[in-house]
Amino acid sequence: MLTSKQRAFLRSLGAKEEAILMVGKGGMSPELEKSADEALAKRELIKGKVLESSPIDVHAAASQLSDATESELVAVTGRTFVLYRRNEEEPKIVLPKAKQKG
Repeated sequence: MLTSKQRAFLRSLGAKEEAILMVGKGGMSPELEKSADEALAKRELIKGKVLESSPIDVHAAASQLSDATESELVAVTGRTFVLYRRNEEEPKIVLPKAKQKG
């Protein structure tokens, strides 16, 4: 679970990224989920876009991809979304530390 500070940090990183996933008129597919999973394994942070021709809206597409790839939905802005999943073997992104409860 991401803290609001970590989510804001990832959102700022995602703003600089190009969308590499496109959800088009075919909607969601196993191939799209596989592509997202592979991209998350390599990059940790990916940006996607839901085209106007898509039968599924951006929130539903982002949520479905997040569930399918076991990733965190960082942000939805307009027709774009950002997903994050930490690579346990080779982490590329260092998140701000979460505060300890005490």
